[in-house]
Amino acid sequence: MNAKRAARAASKTTKLFVLDTNVLMHDPNSLYRFEEHDIFVPMMTLEELDANKKGMTEVARNARQASRMLDEIVSGVEDGIANGTELEIASRGLASGRLFLQTEAMNGVLPASLPTSRADNNILAVVMFLQQKFPKRPVIMVSKDINMRIKARALGLEAQDYFNDKVLEDTDLLYTGSQELPVDFWETHGQNMKSWKQESKTLYQIQGPLCPNLLVNEFVYLDSDKDRPFTAIVKENKGKTAVISTLTDYSHLKNAIWGITARNREQNFALNLLMDPDIDFVTLLGQAGTGKTLLTLAAALTLTLETKRFSEIIITRVTVPVGEDIGFLPGTEEEKMTPWMGALEDNLDVLNKPHDEPASQSGGTYGGDWGRAATMDLIRSRIKVKSLNFMRGRTFLNKFLIIDEAQNLTPKQMKTLITRAGPGTKVVCLGNIAQIDTPYLTEGSSGLTYVVDRFKGWAHGGHITLQRGERSRLADHAAEVL
Repeated sequence: MNAKRAARAASKTTKLFVLDTNVLMHDPNSLYRFEEHDIFVPMMTLEELDANKKGMTEVARNARQASRMLDEIVSGVEDGIANGTELEIASRGLASGRLFLQTEAMNGVLPASLPTSRADNNILAVVMFLQQKFPKRPVIMVSKDINMRIKARALGLEAQDYFNDKVLEDTDLLYTGSQELPVDFWETHGQNMKSWKQESKTLYQIQGPLCPNLLVNEFVYLDSDKDRPFTAIVKENKGKTAVISTLTDYSHLKNAIWGITARNREQNFALNLLMDPDIDFVTLLGQAGTGKTLLTLAAALTLTLETKRFSEIIITRVTVPVGEDIGFLPGTEEEKMTPWMGALEDNLDVLNKPHDEPASQSGGTYGGDWGRAATMDLIRSRIKVKSLNFMRGRTFLNKFLIIDEAQNLTPKQMKTLITRAGPGTKVVCLGNIAQIDTPYLTEGSSGLTYVVDRFKGWAHGGHITLQRGERSRLADHAAEVL
């Protein structure tokens, strides 16, 4: 602690960050995210926190939490608030800077077109005053409001977005769940290789320069032999050595899942994750038409109705409309959720379609229209559609939980949902981070990006990004050019 203080005293370049209200309402812990730098909270920020504290929304909860944290920090001050409050003890060592609250009138000279009666302009006036008071020190305004940052830069002030909530700066770097092996893979990794059979799979223990970079449950593939491409999943990684296992080929009709076969390599990877009893958490990313929902429902129906591993299927999604909202909906929870579940209906129609040949020839279990109707009733009895609003406090035992459109969830909401899983429950998150409809969420801060990044390499979790659309040539072309 003393060494930290000495280093900080020796450094003349500690910055002074002025926090806009939206930063605290976005992340109350932002008070502890600026490490050795000082933070300044204007009086107008406290006023706006007070104005937004009422209600049950996440913004109101965050405003109350931020106020409580500020109270905790300043309540034990001995030297006086004007001299700043050490954050080291309150933050448990996360931050070593000081917190300053505005204790005097601070009116920087703003243009006449920016009246200080407006909250944003009032905060800009404080930033301008501080910049004049500390000419040799970097004074930076931090705001989530893009227009506020534009106004600040127009006035010659330094302004930044708050980046600490972002999992990744560039979502192109997001873990895809698979990687292509180099052409000389067997030459460089085949020395002292051991192989053995385990059930229907072949396992290989390899060693070589690529091993430290392999993650558990990551898929690897080698396309050098086009007729027989090699695909495998990493089962163990011990640094210098790794164990990889061959996969079940779900593209073959004999391994069809509820009549569905994998149409490409990534779909085969996805079905291997969905059908694996050792994997409790699966995330599937991909653009529209890559088969995320269809593959997941096919696996869920097989594991629930055929192998009886799960007692029922629970589907939930965020109810964010793409267009204007259509108002209140009548009926029970399930009936209110029906308009949001069109994708579920479409996929159930595909899964319950009749075979091309008559049932007697194909050996199918569909007895014409009557059989299909009976199967549909059986399927519907095992699928429950639930609203996100009523998830807190629940525990799901032996359920197959599907979280659809998961890109619209915040990291906090995602944590709330995944921690509902009790013994024997499998959670599958589906989404496309290019289609975020929730305001204030970006590809970098989405809850789906968050869990993909945090769960990679866990022995009981798996992820795959589906690449190829299989819906239709029209849908594929539209996804590319529009």
